[in-house]
Amino acid sequence: MEEKQKYALVTGGSRGIGRAICEQLAKDLDYTILINYNSNKSAAEETLQLVEAAGGKGQLLCFDVADADAVKTALEDWHETHKTGVIEVVVNNAGITKDGLFMWMTPEDWSKVINTSLNGFYNVTNALIQKLLVNKYGRIINMVSVSGLKGTPGQTNYSAAKGAVIGATKALAQEVAKRNVTVNAVAPGFIKTDMTSELNEQELKKMVPANRFGKAEEVAHLVSFLASSKSSYITGEIININGGIYS
Repeated sequence: MEEKQKYALVTGGSRGIGRAICEQLAKDLDYTILINYNSNKSAAEETLQLVEAAGGKGQLLCFDVADADAVKTALEDWHETHKTGVIEVVVNNAGITKDGLFMWMTPEDWSKVINTSLNGFYNVTNALIQKLLVNKYGRIINMVSVSGLKGTPGQTNYSAAKGAVIGATKALAQEVAKRNVTVNAVAPGFIKTDMTSELNEQELKKMVPANRFGKAEEVAHLVSFLASSKSSYITGEIININGGIYS
């Protein structure tokens, strides 16, 4: 039997929390990291350099998680060229925000956010779930948000998308647990990234009991633990990482 090469796929892995996750997985676990990106190839290449600097191996994988056909084609092509490869860890991290009051929200701003976070979860996970079950081992980690749990004004679309992924996480976990596949979600609060750079940190941190924004690496450590074999009895959980803002 040819030995299987083991991979971890991180969607939206080129920047922010996704980048930190790629780097941490490379440090902690014995996986080749598949860094998914949609348009920003140079940022994805920077992530790859960080993975290699951490002593890991990585590959770039370009597709838009919201485009079902593109996801299917990209993953089928990847499996064709990696016959002994098995993707054991799936981190559904790709997400976008299009904030605004619901009353003024356009159909595009609604569907783009839903398509990326919720349909993106379906497109990627559904394309890989059968292989995980056959493999009898897997880790699915969905990046959600405090917005999906408590709702955030100005983010009805994002809160809806992340809330839906939370429900999906709990249901899918029960379907696949017998096959040693765990499904968990990580719900960050305010984390310092490109996505939050527009926010008024001085004002907002007053709402956080820990009195600061979190760091992407702190989220990555949690994801890395959930991606490891150490977390095998944790499934269907939504783990908050938010400095006490929602507890």
